[in-house]
Amino acid sequence: MSVTRSQVALNAIQWINLKPGPGEDRAWLYADPAWRSDQLHVHRQTRSAGFDAVMLEVLDTQTLQAYTRMLEEAGLRPAPGYIQIAPPEATGMSLRRGSPEWVRWFDPVRRRAEETNYVGLHTVFLAARIDLEAPRVAQAVATGAFFDQDMLDRQVEYLADAAEVLQAEGVRPGLHNHVGSLIETEYEIEYVMQEIDGSLLGASFDIGHLEWAGIPSAPFLEKYRDRLVDIHLKDLDLEIAAASRSTPTPYYVVSHQRFFLEPGLGHIDLPAVLEALGDGFGGWIVIEVDRASVEPFESAKVSRSWVEKNVPA
Repeated sequence: MSVTRSQVALNAIQWINLKPGPGEDRAWLYADPAWRSDQLHVHRQTRSAGFDAVMLEVLDTQTLQAYTRMLEEAGLRPAPGYIQIAPPEATGMSLRRGSPEWVRWFDPVRRRAEETNYVGLHTVFLAARIDLEAPRVAQAVATGAFFDQDMLDRQVEYLADAAEVLQAEGVRPGLHNHVGSLIETEYEIEYVMQEIDGSLLGASFDIGHLEWAGIPSAPFLEKYRDRLVDIHLKDLDLEIAAASRSTPTPYYVVSHQRFFLEPGLGHIDLPAVLEALGDGFGGWIVIEVDRASVEPFESAKVSRSWVEKNVPA
């Protein structure tokens, strides 16, 4: 294993993706303009937990200059961010290729490329966009439910187009799988990897979402080792994962349980995952606990403790 702690970052999602209380709506604090007042404090806590890098996430209400000043004040380096794209048909729209509306469909991708370059990074996680009202989220996760090959082909087309936008700006995208999206099962992931050339799209898999979909992550990484760019790493309760596949279960019924776990607290063989990256892996390992099992600062500290025990300095 050649990875070192300099390649490890935290996604500060512990503070962002909060479990709603009774009668409350789901909270995604990045979308709340008021959260900007907490941003520096959260990043300082990330640094106090022992991390020196955090996943890139410039707020919509924030300039690039303000974001980098905040990182510098917190004492953190940026690590690659995330961008998602959907085929318009998945949202009930139809856009003519080359039309002004079609061109603007990729504006968020261009924005992420600009942010990536501005902070001195060169890679990004590229995913299929998740629709929180889609049947795969609202009714049955992790099994490829409601599969539509035509829609998958459209998703592949838009991933390839987004990858071309990123590549033109000098940013290397890696496919990021996510349960609940149109790219959640082994067939769907492998179909994308087959249909889009490796020179255009690498692999930036999410270890937990592979395992949630019943895909053993270490062998899957080995299979695509020559295309690996970066990864998201987390732990899971795999008994809950298996139960969610055996009985149709909505995404948030699963995630509201003690399902997402800090590294070392679940059932995934994470040392095997690190070994599967191979000696030549030079990308980022972003620790991401989608829904913390303890309070956010403690979650970050537990995650960092695992890093220090399992990743060489």
